[in-house]
Amino acid sequence: MFILDPHSGVPIYRQLLEQVRRMVAGGQLKPGAELPSVRDLALAHAVNPMTISKAYSLLEAEGLLQRNRGRPMTVAARRRVIEPHAHRVRQITPEVQQLVRSARQLELDRKDIDILIDRFWESDHD
Repeated sequence: MFILDPHSGVPIYRQLLEQVRRMVAGGQLKPGAELPSVRDLALAHAVNPMTISKAYSLLEAEGLLQRNRGRPMTVAARRRVIEPHAHRVRQITPEVQQLVRSARQLELDRKDIDILIDRFWESDHD
């Protein structure tokens, strides 16, 4: 469900925050959807459970997640789950800027990046 990369330079809790925000904004995580338990997610990605707990707590404070005593965390009920297109584009803009910056530093051209994006777009449906 989530892709957490300890070598990305972005703290694990931030990676999880951003992925949950994007999945909720895009409608992939709908209200009432259960999230993996802190323990299960920590074990699956070999990270400290406190890291997962921190992300879940911050998302709960934002109103995106709801804690359910004795049951898994769920996506909180919201009036409008899918954010407007412009808002979703703004959410991904920093990653695109970083990709372009890295490609230029490596002296890659846009065609190279287009090929990579197409490859991942077709193969990565996690």
